[in-house]
Amino acid sequence: MTLADFLLFALPAIFLTGLSKGGFGGALGGIAVPLLALAISPKQAAAVMLPILCLADLVGLKAYFGKWDVANLKVMLPGALIGISLGSLTFGLLDERMIGLMMGGIAVGFVVLGLFTRNEKPRPLQRGRGTLLCSIAGFTSFVAHAGGPPVMMHLLPQQLDKLRYVATINLFFLLTNAVKLIPYAALGQFNRENMLLSLMLAPIVPFGVWAGLWLHKRIDHTWFYRIARIGMLVAGVQLIVKHL
Repeated sequence: MTLADFLLFALPAIFLTGLSKGGFGGALGGIAVPLLALAISPKQAAAVMLPILCLADLVGLKAYFGKWDVANLKVMLPGALIGISLGSLTFGLLDERMIGLMMGGIAVGFVVLGLFTRNEKPRPLQRGRGTLLCSIAGFTSFVAHAGGPPVMMHLLPQQLDKLRYVATINLFFLLTNAVKLIPYAALGQFNRENMLLSLMLAPIVPFGVWAGLWLHKRIDHTWFYRIARIGMLVAGVQLIVKHL
């Protein structure tokens, strides 16, 4: 694949990552790695994306600083650590085909589950369910940076204020991604080629984050989530077909 072909997938993936981090609490976060994995191997896509995700977390932090839900984070972060540990231990057992199929399955599964989601009365924080879902999020985030769906399944039923919801997700993934840097480095994922690709794509991140912050106050979330799900479905199906 030529550099032009790579950028055709990489540039929208990075921009959508920043957009999601800036204003939509993970609505588009699940698209980035499946999209990038259409251009390079799934493992390499995950390695290239991690520094990008950390940068996007930091750029978007100021807008949501201190607005997160502490009670939820006390439940979510221990779960994430469990999932990251499991992902670190099993990473060498998963081949490229399996990871690609997992990425595609997560993307498609989230869209399908969304079809059956109904608007109900707000549910209180459920600690056991939250820890379990965030353990799954920690694992899928480690393997494919696809931790958004389980976290959204935990938070959405609570119907938090929009600002608190986005701030909580952003801080959760800022800390989760920072922790993931250690096992990724230990597993040799940050080789010269991957770091150069991350560095080349990094300047796109602030533009995506700023666009997300701008749209956060202006776009109707119902339509945004519909478009996000369509994009995630397309990327997921393509990944499944590619790795079958």
